[in-house]
Amino acid sequence: MSLACQKNSYLKEFTSRVKSCTASKLVQTTGCKKTTVEGFDVILEDTILFPEGGGQPDDRGMINGVKVLSVVRRGADAVHFVEQPFEVGVEVSVVVDWDRRWDHMQQHSGQHLVTAVVSKEFGFETTSWNLGERLSFIELGTPEMTADQMKQAEKIVNEKIRAAVPVYPTLFETKDDPGLASVRTRGLPDDHVGSVRVVTIEGIETNMCCGTHVSNLSHLQAIKLLAVEKGKKGRVNLVFVVGDRVLSYLSVCYERETVFTSLLKGHPDDHVKLLEKLQNSFKIAQKNSLTLLREVAKFEAEKFKASGEHDSVFVLHRKEGDNEFMSIIANELGNNDVTLFLTTGDEKGTGMFMLVGKPDNVTVLGPKIAELLDGKGAGKNGRFQGKANKMQKRTEAEALIRSHLSGGETAPSK
Repeated sequence: MSLACQKNSYLKEFTSRVKSCTASKLVQTTGCKKTTVEGFDVILEDTILFPEGGGQPDDRGMINGVKVLSVVRRGADAVHFVEQPFEVGVEVSVVVDWDRRWDHMQQHSGQHLVTAVVSKEFGFETTSWNLGERLSFIELGTPEMTADQMKQAEKIVNEKIRAAVPVYPTLFETKDDPGLASVRTRGLPDDHVGSVRVVTIEGIETNMCCGTHVSNLSHLQAIKLLAVEKGKKGRVNLVFVVGDRVLSYLSVCYERETVFTSLLKGHPDDHVKLLEKLQNSFKIAQKNSLTLLREVAKFEAEKFKASGEHDSVFVLHRKEGDNEFMSIIANELGNNDVTLFLTTGDEKGTGMFMLVGKPDNVTVLGPKIAELLDGKGAGKNGRFQGKANKMQKRTEAEALIRSHLSGGETAPSK
């Protein structure tokens, strides 16, 4: 069985009836956070909302004004997840989120066209593809695709678009139909039932596919092949955008170019040269800064040695310091007579620390200091260092060190 959206991908509104409605749950992921939504699985007699499949994400839309949060295929049915129940048998109005649908149609049909062209021209077969939120890519079964090949493929696919080649679906009653013998396919899902749908780009390719597509290549407007990136072993990813995404991508690039022009005080043609010059200047400044920081470290060590102080603990914090800064001081002052507690970074946030002294003391104190500063670290041979999240507790850490060295027992406060 084919859904209404597969017979006519341009339908924006549709009337159907509810076949079933059962309580269900949907797990949604936003970034790294997962939330569970209580709701209902609704199956209609037919639908214009496409369930995810064939590399294409599912549609969004409304059923009687209620948002559809997910559409998945279950056998021959499309299951719509909503947060409100519907009475079985009731007639409902289904509306598709057209902007999302149109974007998916353009990207999916564009993928078919690119796949067919690179296969015919270079013998590169598509092994998979990904329809991303901003960029999409086709995984090709080749270890290399040259810039000239990508340029040639882009020229050909856009010629086909300008030629306004028709695109249409054909339904075959069973998967054993002899007419499917010459159709490009990566196989049917194990739970597939009913008719088989084939999408044809006239004179270019015929491919088994369940997704929604444009009816003419002219509706793709344009295809831009952006890059060839390294993929899985022996494969590359061909990155592309189609149709309205080309315009969006161009708009973003122009806005970024305008910002760079203002910041770099130069024409767009000179941006690369100006950025390289800026980068070189930064490297020189960074090198000079590191040299000065090393000198400061040596100065601090020499100042302590020249002071004649007999304090058993040397404490120093340097906001702009780094591991090398602390290591220089440790190497200059490191001996069993003085315990060093060195820190760098934000005075009330994250930073690094180093504890240097008698191995027995450092072994005991190191983990306690890390715990107190809400950090992690490791060490050996009288030196313990790590990263910390609560540098504002440096004073408490120093007190803990002094208490331990004087024979007292102090537990770290969290």
